[in-house]
Amino acid sequence: MLAFLAALAIIERDWPLVLMWLLAALAVDGVDGSLARWAKVKERAPRIDGATLDLIIDYLNYVFIPALLIVRAELVPSSLAPALAAAILVSSLYNFTRTDLKTADNYFRGFPALWNVVAFYLFAAGVSPEAAAIAVVLLAALTFAPVHFVHPFRVRDYGRWLPLLACAWAAATVALLWKGWTGDARTALLAFSLAAGAALIGLGLLRTLRGPQATAQSR
Repeated sequence: MLAFLAALAIIERDWPLVLMWLLAALAVDGVDGSLARWAKVKERAPRIDGATLDLIIDYLNYVFIPALLIVRAELVPSSLAPALAAAILVSSLYNFTRTDLKTADNYFRGFPALWNVVAFYLFAAGVSPEAAAIAVVLLAALTFAPVHFVHPFRVRDYGRWLPLLACAWAAATVALLWKGWTGDARTALLAFSLAAGAALIGLGLLRTLRGPQATAQSR
């Protein structure tokens, strides 16, 4: 439903509203599994494959709608838009279908198709179309690269600090959608959001360099 609302907002060319729906979908994705377990959906609806449903919804919210936004909002050069959209869609299919997407210690292998977050920053930071095109190509390539990205709510290497950092990032990022900030306040929020996001990426790169911790290997 949130993907449909985002698509309607794209038709209306209301880019902030599109991003709001995408961020709402991101928030829902963070709790839907816990809610499903609490409601005992698997026991009460055994013929429904929740994992398949989750993949379909995530592909719409994380990949298809963001790709459509990037093209329709002209965040990348129009002459390159079809090829870049194809790169997003196809690389993400590989990401969504690989059986070894996560390591034993819950890090993602390769860029985890967070195109909703990419689209947000391309829009909020006012990145030039040329720079945005380069970013899309690099991130699509990283889908296949031997690098790791952290899952902030499943990785246990940093205790509670990791989910707290992720929540702080999310709060600052969502706050950027409010139009009432002064220029300085908006700049500060964007800087914090980027810094927190960079820290999360850095933790994934650290995992790539050091390998899994001994405690994770023994589990």
